[in-house]
Amino acid sequence: MRIVPVASLLAIAITLSACQTAEQIRAADEAKCSSYGFKRGTQNFGNCLMNQDLSRRADQRAFMESNDDFFWGPPYVIGPRYYHRRGYW
Repeated sequence: MRIVPVASLLAIAITLSACQTAEQIRAADEAKCSSYGFKRGTQNFGNCLMNQDLSRRADQRAFMESNDDFFWGPPYVIGPRYYHRRGYW
């Protein structure tokens, strides 16, 4: 009887452990840029950090767009320029 609450707490703990804080993400980005050979405080290091952030955001957008049809279904084409999803114009 007590297995369900323990299992749910364990599942929540595992899920939350996958989350990273902003400091952890920044440290990982800095370590990656340093491993590429860029020196801290230089313009190239800053560009590398920016590119890491842009890449992460592009991955998030691609993931959201790839799952769009899964959650909402394909768009319905009504006319030459109009489409809607689930009955909305």
